[in-house]
Amino acid sequence: MKLLVSALEPSANIHLKELKKHLSDKVEFVGIFDKSLGEPIYDVSDVAVMGFVDALKKIRFFMNLKKEMVRLAQNVDKVLLMDSSGFNLPLAKELKKTYPNLEINYYILPQAWAWRQGRIKVIENTCDRLFSILPFEPAYYTKKEKITYVGHPLLDEIQLYKTTIENTNKIAYMPGSRISEIKKLIPIFKSVAQQIGKGKEHILIIPKNFANKNLDEIYGDISEFSKSFDTHSTLYESEFAFICSGTATLEAAIIGTPFVLAYKAKAFDFFVGTKIFGITTIGLANIFFEKMDKPHLHKELLQIDVNVENLIQEYSAIDKKIFLQRTVELREYLQKGSSQTVARLIENK
Repeated sequence: MKLLVSALEPSANIHLKELKKHLSDKVEFVGIFDKSLGEPIYDVSDVAVMGFVDALKKIRFFMNLKKEMVRLAQNVDKVLLMDSSGFNLPLAKELKKTYPNLEINYYILPQAWAWRQGRIKVIENTCDRLFSILPFEPAYYTKKEKITYVGHPLLDEIQLYKTTIENTNKIAYMPGSRISEIKKLIPIFKSVAQQIGKGKEHILIIPKNFANKNLDEIYGDISEFSKSFDTHSTLYESEFAFICSGTATLEAAIIGTPFVLAYKAKAFDFFVGTKIFGITTIGLANIFFEKMDKPHLHKELLQIDVNVENLIQEYSAIDKKIFLQRTVELREYLQKGSSQTVARLIENK
């Protein structure tokens, strides 16, 4: 089986790697994905963007990329879209128009339930099967036969869960996976590490796809940090973490490591997200707890609130015992992993 894959995000490719373990050797990927998984037309590092402004700058590139993916689709058996709704939804529309009988699967669905719910009808009309990783998500869809809650992929990928509270003297820092995020947060995180002091080991978690890059160009002077490319093990060993938004916050929550979310968006992106689309919560774990009608798990510091004083205040104030208890609730809510189920559905086993 030849599978056209569109996975533009680093986090989506982590899930795709886990999914590949459960697919048979007969399944061949073509399209956009991490080059460690085959021979993509573009590696994920070539297409990563952050926010509305960055996307607008590359609009012509993505228009041509969509055309190239549609041409590729004439020789595939099925399509697998993952996350990245800004690219994948227009692609799905064009694929359905060009190849009405080609099966389109969507895994890691657009968060249409959070903003722009009108996209749900578009998703249902252009995709044949929808694999939801959020327990509450299917309720928002009308074509129930198309959508299946398959579990959350992080429960496949994370093997380490904390059961006790320990002061390990290790603190983790995750300033993001995009250069624009890192440039905003790393100076603040450096100051935090300096104020907390040398009694702790300060560990900078670096995305694996940066392993062969010049880290000084990306981060500047990071001599005060230890370095790690192993997210899950380092979070497990750390007593606290300072994390940019995204999948990493949910990873820390599932593992049981107390943390604070720190995010500085471009001013225009922040205005659009909060004022036009009405987004009030960005931490995935916090969104889950809202759906369970329970208080947030962790603090979210945004924009000007991301400063050294506020970050250290949260580090000092968090109740680690309560945090650990609530992470058990989170894992129970998510129930199971998704990779094996999605592989079975794609191959119709």
